[in-house]
Amino acid sequence: MPFDPDATGVIPKLTFEPPSGEGPNAAEEAPKGADGEGTETEGTEEKGSTDKGAADKDAADKGAADEGGPDAETTTAIRLPLPLPAPDTHTTDTNPAGVKPPVVAEPPKPPASDAGEEVGGTQPMKVRPATPPKPADAPKPADAPSTTSATTEGAPSGMPPAGGAAAPSGGAPAASQAPGGARSLADLVQPMTVPGPPGGGVAVQSPPVSSPPVSSPPLPQQAPYGGPQRQQAPKKGIGARLGALVASAPKWLPVLLVLEGLVMYILALKVPPGPWRGVDPADIDGLGLISALPATAFIAILIMIVSFFVTVSQSTDRKFLLLFQIAAITFALHGAGALVADEPRFPTAYIHAGFVEFIGRTGETAINIDARMGWPGFFALFAFVTKAAGISDMTTILQWTPLLSNLLYLLPFVLILRQVVATTRARWFAALLFVLVQWIGQDYFSPQGFTFALYLAFVAILLRWFGRVEQRTKPVPPKGLRKWIGKLDAMTPGELANTGTFRADKLLMLMLLVALFLASVASHQITPFMMLGVVTAFLLFKRTTLTWALPFFLGLIVLAWISYLTVGFWASQIDTIFGGLGNILQNLRSNTGDRIEGTDPAHAMVLQARLGILAVILACAAAGLLRRLRRGVFDRSALILLCVPVLALGLQSYGGEIGLRIYMFALPGACLLAAYAFFPNLPADSADVREETVPLRKRNVRFNPQLTKRISLVLAACFAVVFAMAFLLARYGNEKFERVTTGEVAALHYVYDHDKPSARVLYLVPKEGPEVTPTLPWGERDIERVSFSEQALVFKDPSKIENAVAKLKSAPRNSYLMVSRGQVSYLQLNEGFPADWGERFRAALDKSPDVKRVYANQDAALYTWKKFVRGTEIPEPNPYEGRGDPTSPWTPVGIAALAVTWVALFSYEIIRLNGPNRAPRARKRLLFLAVPAFAVALAVIVERFLYIAANN
Repeated sequence: MPFDPDATGVIPKLTFEPPSGEGPNAAEEAPKGADGEGTETEGTEEKGSTDKGAADKDAADKGAADEGGPDAETTTAIRLPLPLPAPDTHTTDTNPAGVKPPVVAEPPKPPASDAGEEVGGTQPMKVRPATPPKPADAPKPADAPSTTSATTEGAPSGMPPAGGAAAPSGGAPAASQAPGGARSLADLVQPMTVPGPPGGGVAVQSPPVSSPPVSSPPLPQQAPYGGPQRQQAPKKGIGARLGALVASAPKWLPVLLVLEGLVMYILALKVPPGPWRGVDPADIDGLGLISALPATAFIAILIMIVSFFVTVSQSTDRKFLLLFQIAAITFALHGAGALVADEPRFPTAYIHAGFVEFIGRTGETAINIDARMGWPGFFALFAFVTKAAGISDMTTILQWTPLLSNLLYLLPFVLILRQVVATTRARWFAALLFVLVQWIGQDYFSPQGFTFALYLAFVAILLRWFGRVEQRTKPVPPKGLRKWIGKLDAMTPGELANTGTFRADKLLMLMLLVALFLASVASHQITPFMMLGVVTAFLLFKRTTLTWALPFFLGLIVLAWISYLTVGFWASQIDTIFGGLGNILQNLRSNTGDRIEGTDPAHAMVLQARLGILAVILACAAAGLLRRLRRGVFDRSALILLCVPVLALGLQSYGGEIGLRIYMFALPGACLLAAYAFFPNLPADSADVREETVPLRKRNVRFNPQLTKRISLVLAACFAVVFAMAFLLARYGNEKFERVTTGEVAALHYVYDHDKPSARVLYLVPKEGPEVTPTLPWGERDIERVSFSEQALVFKDPSKIENAVAKLKSAPRNSYLMVSRGQVSYLQLNEGFPADWGERFRAALDKSPDVKRVYANQDAALYTWKKFVRGTEIPEPNPYEGRGDPTSPWTPVGIAALAVTWVALFSYEIIRLNGPNRAPRARKRLLFLAVPAFAVALAVIVERFLYIAANN
């Protein structure tokens, strides 16, 4: 029975049929009972009895199958023969063809005392010789040679038919099989001749055959019992072998295609540049890496995507192959930067490596060096790992982190997909979309990339172990808004119910859930709020078995961390933190319009491509949601995962990147709903069994379901190819200035080698401001000694170097002005600087009598002030402080209230795992303890914000 990936839960229907009749016209020759129905011999244990019910049931089953009854669409009938009568052991073989029928026997048993049984070897399994099925009304050639059969015409009286027991005294022969009956189990058994019992037994042979022949080939002669059985397989020609190879192509072709595409892609990017191969970094322009990729790279990606859809279209669920194909596509798309670049890409990754190096060297965190050190969980983790493993150079880790991060994201996302009511094609296509539209670029070595994996695992645990699916039992209101809400609530849930989970498993998962949240709180500023929003929304829409104690418990953890452990960050920046609350339009403007205006025309296409991917994926998600609603399915969880991150737009601009973070966190829900736009129907193992493209309302079916299924598959493949090409444009569109060269790293290593006791690096900016990030691999080492806080203002005219020189003059000794390829490329693409601006600017600095060049290579140059007053010393670095943060008078009370609240709320949640009615008195007492403690803890947190901000 073939397996349909869109009908994963088909339960086969087992139908047992009586053995086929004896003779071609057995249906007409079978004697009638008292009621005019045919009878059936049951065997030696119930002689003379008839089984009219079995025959009627068999006829009814066969009629239902022929007429396409109700079960024909939802079940698959597997017809098995009933136990067959034992063959006669005293007949002689009169087969003119010399072919002995197949008989299976056991070692001999004592003869039965029943008079109707013959003495001889008894058979352990009642098997008839193989008889191919044929219609009952087939003509009977008179002169045709006889073949092996279960009955004989003109057999001696008193001799039982072959394959059956002796006839009862009433003389009722075996009941005949209906025309077109199923083949017996004996058709699958190798023919064998069995000798009689030791001490004079007669060999078991088939009775003489005189039934009309059938056009089946003679069976091969078998070896004696106990001897070697050798069955000669028919020789196959080249044409037959080629036909078999082509017929088995769905099994091996996808594997061959994905391996071929993967090898072709690696060779296309790693071999030296040439026709149809290799990548020359000099060819990268405003479009990014896509402008330098050879044509063979695009062909390889296309081959891998085709192999994925070839596998998805098959009537089998090849999970491991599909997962490998998605991993190969992930390697091709997200690993391109690592394959092409000589140094780890994305300059900001280097400062994170510097934080790891600082914590590993000093064992401390210093929030006054950088605000990100107030959330040191990610950096402390890698500091411990690198120090324990003896790793001193993190270049390899930085190089391959983007690829490893995206492969890691797939694991929890696939677990999320397993908890939704969707077809196999919809689930795997959603996983592919998640890879194709993840162009956001936050997967580098960063706390955001790390905590996004924790976020996906957090959601997967919520759905898998704490999911809740309940059908609406209340009647739908007759009118108004409540009527539409009631209709949505009464629809089929889009999530699977969580059943069969032990309390110990839930307790372990609850502890893991809290651990994931704590790791996110200690590592990143935004991710904990996304987790908290998802939990709260699941509770509001009744999609989790957890209680309201958990969001209050988790929310208090976030507030306590910010209030008590990041004082150095917010003490003097209250306006910066809370100034963007509610300014949705302003925050949106800083993430879209400000990033598109005034850019290079080619590079503007990159930014527009990113907005285009966003628009298309949201449009597909809306279409998928509507198509599911038309089929009576309401996907609350997917809608929650899509909408909750959007609420963060009302918080603040997050340095102009809040829109990028919202897109990243909304991707799981968006990809799932977008997959429903192509494959919206329920799987066959759900309560509503339908064809994949047939909606629940039959009257809305306008096209052939098989045709629409193929069209949906083709459209999905086309969208996947378009998304893959757009990904290369959107993801690597900034490659001209995000790519880090060996020369830039070497220039900064010169600074690190001369940073005793301190050093400063001035970087180029078109406008001065606190949110401008250096476009160079900064902060890899000695972050407490080397400062990157100085900016040098430059203009489109490369001869105007006065501002840069004046800034360098005012800086203390051992300060360097750095001109690098990445900075120049950024100014050209985003600020419209001339193409030769970098060379002309460096030439102007070389001619200046006030500065001197201390280091230079093809990609970077370092300049310092030429003349210093004699006796001027290099200043000492700014001392970094530990946790000497300001406090407030009520801080001890707040800490005690926090401890009481956390213990009470977590205990309440643990007791609630046993069920809603477990220990009501204990839970009530815990609430009486937690509510006032929570109020006190919250009040102290507010008091700390007000008191410390007023005094700093």
